[in-house]
Amino acid sequence: MRLYPEPSAKPLREEAARRYGVRPEQVLAGNGSDELLTMLMRAIVGPDDIVVYPEPTYSLYDTLVTIQEGRALTIPFPADFGLPPALFGAEGRLMMICNPNAPSGTLTPVATIAELAAGFDGVVVVDEAYVDFAPAGSSALSLLATHPNVVVLRTFSKSFSLAGMRIGLAFGAPDLLAELGKVKDSYNLSRVAIAAGTAALVDLAWMERNVARIVATRARLAARLAELGYEVLPSATNFVLARRPGEDQAAVQAALRTRGILVRHFATERLRDALRISVGSDEEIDRLLAELVALRPG
Repeated sequence: MRLYPEPSAKPLREEAARRYGVRPEQVLAGNGSDELLTMLMRAIVGPDDIVVYPEPTYSLYDTLVTIQEGRALTIPFPADFGLPPALFGAEGRLMMICNPNAPSGTLTPVATIAELAAGFDGVVVVDEAYVDFAPAGSSALSLLATHPNVVVLRTFSKSFSLAGMRIGLAFGAPDLLAELGKVKDSYNLSRVAIAAGTAALVDLAWMERNVARIVATRARLAARLAELGYEVLPSATNFVLARRPGEDQAAVQAALRTRGILVRHFATERLRDALRISVGSDEEIDRLLAELVALRPG
């Protein structure tokens, strides 16, 4: 530990290349995918440059655009959270697609993202933090060979359950990743993080078992929430978005908090009737459901 880590996280990048069928020079490692998002913004976006993305989505995008003094062109999702038609034909330096999306949990087909990237002059970032919880074939990694303007982000925080390690990966064209590397901190991943990430990729079967357990609990949670009167969007993530149309859920969130249960509520006009609920252990989900039953009027 007295020695600095390998500055490019070479062992991690090489193992990721083997696992995902790309070359090591197509992989860039970051201190979580949040750092990779920061690097993309720093390298590509200057004052008044346009960054395009649908909304509501991952709130960090807004913050990073503001830091770079760029301009966010946000296009509202329709009710079903399919990609807004207005994205096709939008112009900008950067386009952000969180897929599956947060906070809706919904998934956009790869073919749709390919069509979007083909018509966009800038860089299209597909933020796949939750893609391991989606059906097979949902990743945009398959687009790298034909769409040099696509960058795919992955994180070890969700499916690998390594949030405390802060490990993220960017996949893209070598020339593009080399430009991102120019704004990277010298030693952005520790020796421990590099070793942990490499070991996690070697034992990919553990991650797959972890995902299968969460997906099974997700299905049970969604079904039970529907029985309790919630509308639950189809989720391809490790959370669900549950709605009671027209009923502000702030009081429900506050009541659950007093009982030691934390769920997410968004105090916006579009989402105030929704709760975003992470898929915990079966025991945690059972307790959540019991408390929701107890909170029902009458």
